[in-house]
Amino acid sequence: MPDEDRTILLIGSGPIQIGQAAEFDYSGAQACRALKEEGARVVLVNSNPATIMTDPEMADKVYVEPITTEAIAEVVRKEEPDGVIAGLGGQTGLNVTAELAEEGVLEEYGVDIMGTPLDTIYATEDRDLFRQRMRKVGEPVCRSETISKMDELEDAVEAVGGLPVIARTAYTLGGSGSGVVDDMDELREIARKGFQLSRNHEVQITESIAGWVELEYEVMRDADDSCIIICNMENIDPMGIHTGESTVVTPSQVIPDEAHQEMRNSALKVIRELGIEGGCNIQHAWRDDGTPSGEYRVVEVNPRVSRSSALASKATGYPIARVTAKVALGKRLHEIDNEITGETTAAFEPAIDYIVTKVPRWPKDKFSDVEFELGPAMKSTGEAMSIGRTFEESLLKALRSSEYEPAVDWPDVDDDELETEYLERPTPDRPYAIFEAFDRGYTLEKIQDLTGIYEWYLERFGRIVDAAEAARNGDYQAAADVGFTNQEIAAMTGDEFTDTHASWIPAEAASLDAETEKPVETDGAGAAVGDVEADTSRRTYKQVDTCAGEFRASTPYYYSAREPPTGRGNSEVQIDRDIESVVVVGGGPIRIGQGVEFDYCAVHAVRALRETGVEAHVINNNPETVSTDYDTSDGLFFEPITAEEVADVVEETQADGVMVQFGGQTSVNVGEPLETELERRGLDCEILGTSVEAMDLAEDRDRFNVLMDELGISQPEGGTATSEAEALELAHEIGYPVLVRPSYVLGGRAMDVVYSDEELTGYIEEAVRVAPDKPILVDDFLADAVELDVDAVADGEDVLIGGIMEHVEAAGVHSGDSACMIPPRSLSQDVLERVRKVTLDIARALETEGLLNVQLAVRDGEVYVLEANPRSSRTVPFVSKATGVPIAKLAAKVMAGQSLDELRTHEQVPEHVSVKEVVLPFDRLPGSDPRLGPEMKSTGEVMGTARSFGKAYLKAQSATDKAIPTAGTAIVDLETLRGMSQKNEDITDVREHAERHFDVRTKDDFEDVTAALRDSEVDVIFSRDRDVLEIAVEEGITYFSTVPSARATMEAIETREEPLDVMALSERPTERRNWGE
Repeated sequence: MPDEDRTILLIGSGPIQIGQAAEFDYSGAQACRALKEEGARVVLVNSNPATIMTDPEMADKVYVEPITTEAIAEVVRKEEPDGVIAGLGGQTGLNVTAELAEEGVLEEYGVDIMGTPLDTIYATEDRDLFRQRMRKVGEPVCRSETISKMDELEDAVEAVGGLPVIARTAYTLGGSGSGVVDDMDELREIARKGFQLSRNHEVQITESIAGWVELEYEVMRDADDSCIIICNMENIDPMGIHTGESTVVTPSQVIPDEAHQEMRNSALKVIRELGIEGGCNIQHAWRDDGTPSGEYRVVEVNPRVSRSSALASKATGYPIARVTAKVALGKRLHEIDNEITGETTAAFEPAIDYIVTKVPRWPKDKFSDVEFELGPAMKSTGEAMSIGRTFEESLLKALRSSEYEPAVDWPDVDDDELETEYLERPTPDRPYAIFEAFDRGYTLEKIQDLTGIYEWYLERFGRIVDAAEAARNGDYQAAADVGFTNQEIAAMTGDEFTDTHASWIPAEAASLDAETEKPVETDGAGAAVGDVEADTSRRTYKQVDTCAGEFRASTPYYYSAREPPTGRGNSEVQIDRDIESVVVVGGGPIRIGQGVEFDYCAVHAVRALRETGVEAHVINNNPETVSTDYDTSDGLFFEPITAEEVADVVEETQADGVMVQFGGQTSVNVGEPLETELERRGLDCEILGTSVEAMDLAEDRDRFNVLMDELGISQPEGGTATSEAEALELAHEIGYPVLVRPSYVLGGRAMDVVYSDEELTGYIEEAVRVAPDKPILVDDFLADAVELDVDAVADGEDVLIGGIMEHVEAAGVHSGDSACMIPPRSLSQDVLERVRKVTLDIARALETEGLLNVQLAVRDGEVYVLEANPRSSRTVPFVSKATGVPIAKLAAKVMAGQSLDELRTHEQVPEHVSVKEVVLPFDRLPGSDPRLGPEMKSTGEVMGTARSFGKAYLKAQSATDKAIPTAGTAIVDLETLRGMSQKNEDITDVREHAERHFDVRTKDDFEDVTAALRDSEVDVIFSRDRDVLEIAVEEGITYFSTVPSARATMEAIETREEPLDVMALSERPTERRNWGE
């Protein structure tokens, strides 16, 4: 069948979660474009509203529906696809495709699985089958045994050589259910959980190869058996730490060429034996056994596009997802053009003449009660990538890009603690501990003995420390050569650091003199940035071309490197500097509070600028995203997001403007120092949209309070405190409970509700650690208020409201963690009119140009403003998809100079109900508090849409992979469920409704509630008892920890017999009318 006559179903990966992040937004978007290039009709199914992938324009039909066999079977019935591509939707896409095949849905409707065959998927996920296939082609694998019941465990351990062993679970993502174990009791518990997590109820027990070097080979194959190696990647951390948790480098640096050639040949042999068509990731373990090539094992194969595929694509410029999609259609590699060179094909192996480093980003700041020791199960939420001419330069850029700062006061850490807690134990802080150890005079041999990291890498860490010492002694060029910024170098000499993020600054230089409270002076004598700039070489920009300069590249994909002092480092930037251009600042690595929704906004800004004839350049460092695709913008600069490095891009491109509204708090934070830096350099470039001053006013509680008073807008009683005494005084004036938080942070970090002086004093210690130089906000806690989010676009005069969302949860649960609905359903017309007026008044008072998010609370008919953010928000993509109004794109066009009137746009209110629900990471973070509260903890979101709220809520819960049980046994604990409510409200309706569907118990009805939960005697829990909920998380039991979510659940269950209401986004009806009118 010709490609143009085929309908292809593309299954996405669902919400962002630990182990499966935005890499599938990138791969899905690339695949959609590739399939449409070949003339295919594309139908996309995904449950994640936050991504570019689910934009209506990405495919011929886009369904934002749960990734379940029930929902996708309905799509198959409606759209009658000829084939399905599963390998671009991560483990989620693979699993549901396998289930559709097993249930006979694909056969019934004549749907072919395109690309990698299902048998191959089984052969890689079923550990026994995988070992058999590897032995067939003579490839060495680890000794391992697969078990399906507990009484096989001890024999399996003995068969692989005894403890320690690695336990692995099939058909899971991010190492879920895995661990390196040297204790039988611990192994039994891991195996028990693994059986629950595994789709086929199997756990693999493998000999431990901890300490070996872990390598990954990214491989591509077509149906004619043409194969290429795209790149290999090497983990700095030894085997035993999940590759998603490790610092990763490409190309490999420490294995000998003989070993590389053997593993290269091994990778090609493996992909051919398995019959994989498209991209795949093959993991090896290697050790130096004294022979020229050493010894290796094939560890596992991912027969799909993966997290590492995204990294490999961005590291080399080779579009793995695009090529995989075309291979799935039957294209051969030599028939697919390389868009970067325009001369070569996809059969041409990439060559790179630089070093790429990836570092993960962990949510340590959100989960102080979680142990972040790194192991075979992922805990990181995102990653940053950097490119440099040397490893040292690449590493420092990566650390700067990660925006992570250890919560460690190194001068207070003695040598014993440094060794046992920070060097021996692999944690997110270990790279910084290695710097600290070298700075204290530790030998390379001692550090290697403590960390197990290869000598070659540690030597480079040592060189960075030596360069920092040279800077302190006045040799700035040495520090510039290894990758420090001018701001960092100046700080090392005793000057104040005024940029947003640093890679590493020696503890001595970063600390203050005890008497003067000024930076410690060094031999650099406190050099200013201008002095450093005058004595160091400048940055130039090199091109990522896939061919190490062998062919001329045409795609504008760049990274910076310090120009050699000889002046021979020429810029390779290929742009017309006379054309009007704008730099769009991205959001950096994904983390809690700042997810893929901000990449969605940045990409919409780029598209809007290009539609208006303005060239758009992107600066970002996240390899998982669409904004860092080589064909998204007119210029992609893979760089840390600091004021200095953004200004360098502005200077290089001679851009006319910079947009900082779209990258979340990362880009907003860079606004003020960037404005200062642009002025210092005398660059004719302005920050577009709402002024930096207005953004700062919105963040500054005292000034914002004054503005609200002037506008006659109600606010919760409160104020700012810069000391413990001021905070206590405010709390006493307001009366407990109070809501407390530091200003200028994202995602409710360090936000809490406190009920006493003791709790407030304890809170302040944590807030000072999170934001030591920012005041603390103390507000009256509006218990039981209905909270709202409003997203709007303004052009300085006119205001367009994108949508009004009502939170399911009451006040006290962070807006980012509350389910919310659009349109709202519990507000009177008078309240809605007031909400509209308040939003318009704030937009005009802040002279907003671009996006505005206003958070409101309604209690007893009174509308209170909680905060206003004149920038992109987490809810922008959800609002856009629910209403059909692309507010991020409109905002960018407004910022580029068009008025809302000229854009001829209008407000739209959806006729169906859309519910946004969050995905929580508690199952990946043992020891975390699983109750919803004022600090944001969710990693991603899903969307359910239907004609009624109940059905939309039911679909949203199903999309989170925690479907609502509709029968069975329920624990209902009304007393704890009341939680943060201040009402003496009768909530017996929760129990009464539950009794209509469940056998209702309290925890006291069980002789041993823990055993009952572990033995699957409970199907759903309505409680706020932390101990009970922690076990629920471990056992995968659905639970609800607030009264509003319990009531919403009961309403949802009533709709269980109603049709699923599957419908494409473009077919959902909306009404053209203004919100609140």
